[in-house]
Amino acid sequence: MNKSGKQILAMLEDRYQKYGKQKLLLHVCCGPCSSGVLGQLQQYFDVTLYYYNPNIFPSSEYDKRKEELPKVIKGLHLDFPIVVEPYQANEFYSKIKGHELDPEGGERCHICYQLRMEKTAQYAKQHGYDIFTTTLSISPYKNSQVLNEIGYALGQQYGIEYLYSDFKKNNGYLKSCQISRELGIYRQDYCGCVYSLQERKRQIDEVDRK
Repeated sequence: MNKSGKQILAMLEDRYQKYGKQKLLLHVCCGPCSSGVLGQLQQYFDVTLYYYNPNIFPSSEYDKRKEELPKVIKGLHLDFPIVVEPYQANEFYSKIKGHELDPEGGERCHICYQLRMEKTAQYAKQHGYDIFTTTLSISPYKNSQVLNEIGYALGQQYGIEYLYSDFKKNNGYLKSCQISRELGIYRQDYCGCVYSLQERKRQIDEVDRK
């Protein structure tokens, strides 16, 4: 399932030549990641950004990341719509119950991917999109193979095509960092949930003690 950067670009070009600009629902997690992904997709798809991230803690952080999305759209001179779901943290906590102590990148994170991508697939199917995907794979800390396995399974379950993604390829992550700096986009230093925030604080404390 793993594809090289060249294979991914060829796949996008082939789709565009065959179908033209299809309607893509793009699950977005934050402004910086969105900036890098939109830079790769804008010439191939009519994109709608879908902001659904009940894992984010606290609610003020959810709002802060949400508010950066219009800045990304404006900064990239795009005219893509943004759909924002209300903050429902209980949806995240109910799903990961029993996995609170899992390590970062473990089963708790996979459940979180599933939660957010399933909501995206459902919305895409209900609102007439051709295809869906997520920005999550642009992060070097996210397992793209797991994300794509979840995406393909959800596509089959809900009858909507999933777009293979590994947006970190072709220097995607580095480009997202550069674009977000140029646009002055807020860049968070933890994934989003309270557990990743606690882990980040532990890492900082360890550095301070050295």
